[in-house]
Amino acid sequence: MIVLPEPTLTHRAEGGRDEPVLVWRLPEPVLAISSAVLGGGIGPCGWVVNASVPMSYDRDDPADHLTGIAAGLGLSGPGVGLLTGVNVADVVATEDGGVLLWATVGLGVPIRAAAPAVEAVPHVGTINVVAWVPVRLSAGALVNAVATITEAKAQAIRDLGWDATGTPTDAVCVLCPTETPGESHGAAYGGPRSTWGARLARAAYQAVLSGR
Repeated sequence: MIVLPEPTLTHRAEGGRDEPVLVWRLPEPVLAISSAVLGGGIGPCGWVVNASVPMSYDRDDPADHLTGIAAGLGLSGPGVGLLTGVNVADVVATEDGGVLLWATVGLGVPIRAAAPAVEAVPHVGTINVVAWVPVRLSAGALVNAVATITEAKAQAIRDLGWDATGTPTDAVCVLCPTETPGESHGAAYGGPRSTWGARLARAAYQAVLSGR
C-alpha cells in the first residue's frame, strides 16, 4: 500500500531571492487530477511542487517556469506544479480517516466567483490544495472530489467572514493510487456525502480555516 510522504521544504535561488518550494517526491507513480498550470487534467504523477513567487509575479510562461523549477530539483517525468504568492513554509496539513491534505492559504484578493463585474487584479493571493486519498477513485469521483474540496474551501472562507468564494488563481490537486487491490473500477463517488468526499471536505475546510 502506498503511503504518501510529507512534503519537503526546500529553496531555490531566483531573481536574487531565496524562494521556498514544497516538494512531494512520490515513492511510485499515482493517479492525479489537477487544475494546476503544469500537469493539469487527469493522468499519472510522480511528484508535486508548490512554489512561492513574488506577489508581483507577471510571467506569461508559468508552465515553463515550473518545468524549470522541477528540473532544478531533479524531478522528471509527469508531475504537477503549482505557484502561489504566499510563503509555502506556512503550509497547513490536515488528516481525516486516511485522507491527507495540505493547503497554502493566501486570501489577499478574495473574490466571488460569479461577481457581476470582473476587474483586473494586479496582485493575487492563492489557495493551493494538495490531497491524498488512499484508494483508487474513478474518473468521475476524481472530478467530484475537486468540486467537493472547492465547496469546502468556499464554506471555510464564508465562515471566516469573507463575502467570497476563493481567489482568482486557486488550484487543486487530488492524488490516489493507480489501483486498489480487489477493485477494478475504483470508488465511484467523491461528493460531500460519499465516504471519501466527506473526509476530503472536512480536511479541506479545516485546512483553509486554520491557514487564514
